[in-house]
Formats: sequence, structure tokens, C-alpha cells
Amino acid sequence: MVHPSHRRPVGARGRLAGSRGGTGRKGVLRVAIVAIAGAALGMVAVIPVVGMAAASTSNGGPVDVLYAGSLVDTMNLLGPAFQKATGYTFDGFSAGSTALATEIQGKTQKADVFVSAGTKAPASLEGSKNGDWVSWYAQFGTTPLYIGYNPKSKFAHDFKTEPWYKVITLPGFRLGRTDPAVDPKGVLAVTALDEAATKYKIPALKALATEMSDVFPEETMVGRLQAGQLDAAFFYEVEATAADIPTVTLGAIKLTNPYVVTVVNRAPHEAAAVAFVDYLLGPKAAAILRREGLTVDSPAILFGPRSAVPSALRSLVS
Repeated sequence: MVHPSHRRPVGARGRLAGSRGGTGRKGVLRVAIVAIAGAALGMVAVIPVVGMAAASTSNGGPVDVLYAGSLVDTMNLLGPAFQKATGYTFDGFSAGSTALATEIQGKTQKADVFVSAGTKAPASLEGSKNGDWVSWYAQFGTTPLYIGYNPKSKFAHDFKTEPWYKVITLPGFRLGRTDPAVDPKGVLAVTALDEAATKYKIPALKALATEMSDVFPEETMVGRLQAGQLDAAFFYEVEATAADIPTVTLGAIKLTNPYVVTVVNRAPHEAAAVAFVDYLLGPKAAAILRREGLTVDSPAILFGPRSAVPSALRSLVS
């Protein structure tokens, strides 16, 4: 069931987690076609979530999960698995983690659970001056930053014979990254370009770090790459693995991202929120996360006072 407040017209930044082949990233092209057709007819199209439970069972009720856009495909697996295991209805909304924190603070999105790429976004919600939305969060896994490329790109072979930092500066190369103002991965991408520019003495990399024409929303990047609009982009290993995108490492530039989760203070559906985090930090979710390319932290690493963690979750954090 799609919660009314989470419905979005096609083309909106956030996307609900449904079946992997439907509203997930592998369905981006189909969504785009529907959107174009709707626009031509003067209509706004709404794409239904596929594969979500139409009605909850024993526990009942929804859980509103705001999560990093890099986890779209992964949540398309975790959401249905959580529903089947618990009877709660998973309602997901994805975007850049910094943007999601802003939406929580501005009360423009309902949030029971916040899953962030990096710790900066949840930390920005701590304390009375920030609304006391977050009192603790726990790191449940990490993933490295890679370059993912389109295997049909005319530059694909270059990635097998040349260092990544030379390939992306070739004439006509189209590189994608996210906006560092709204997404932690965008910050890491700029860091990678700046460090490589200094290390390898390639000024063109520094220029790429400030070029805004290659900046796109996180949740559209896979679709753009697969559609041939980009030759390559910065991806976390977990999202590249989930979308079957070939990658190259950044070599000597080692950048890793942590994923963290918290139950948002004053969550409208607190019991459901605790149930989701309990599942996410448990062994069944860990198996899914590992298959998707995440290095799992078990127990999860706690940031904040242990007393703030719901009692049902304390045994899962250290």
C-alpha cells in the first residue's frame, strides 16, 4: 500500500521502493517513457508501487523509511523481505541524505526511520536547535566509492587499459556525479577528483570537480548511465553491484562511506520503526546487504548515548 503522503508524480526526485524491475532503478527507462507520454497529453502520471503488500497482517500499519538514494535497489529487496517477515507495510522515500535531513527538519516528509549515507546528515538533526529529531544512530555497514561505467560506451575499453583518472579526462567523455550540497557521495566524488588532481598533477581533474553540468540527482544516475547519457559516474560499490554496473576502483584514492540508521524521534509509527531497524540489523537483512556488496557491521556501531536507543534494539548495537 502506498501511503498518500509519499505519492509522487513521475520525475519527482524521490522514488518509492517497489519491485526491482518496476519502480527500482532498472525500471527508470520505463518510468521516463510514461512521464514523456503523460506530458504530451497534458497529464501528470503516477507510477504505482509494484510488489508492495496491499494489506498488512499480524502487526499491521506502515513504516515510513527515508533512505539514501544509493540504496534504491537494495531497499527494493529489503522492503518486501521485511514485510513478509513482520506484517508491517514498508513505505520508502529516497533522495540524497542531506536533502532528506532537510525534509525531516522541515516536516515535508513523514519519517519513522532515517537511513543515511554518512553520519553528517543525522548529526545535523541532533540537539534542540535542530529540532531534536535524532538522539542516536548506528553504523550498519560500509561501502567504497568506485567509478562505474557503461559497458557499451566507446570509452569502456579504456578503463581496462588506462588509469581511471586519465580516462575521464579524454575528449568527449561524459562523467556523472551527485551534488555535494545535498548528497554525501557528491562530497566524496569531489574529494576523489581533488586528491587525484594533486597526486597525479592533472589540473583537468580539479576542473571536473567544479563543473556543474555533470551533476545529477543520485536516484537518476543509474538510469542515465544505462540509457547511454553518461559514459561513467561515481557510485558506491553497493549500488553498482545491485544494478550490475561494471566498476573500476580509484586505485590509491581510498574513500569509503558508512551507512547509518536511526529511529526518528516522535516517529508516527514507533513500533513499526523499531521493527524495521531490528530487521535491518539482524541476520536476514545482513545476508541481503552482503550480497549487494556492503561490508556489514555486526553488531552495529553506536553513535550517541545507549540510553537513547529503544530497549528492543540495544543488544544489536555496540
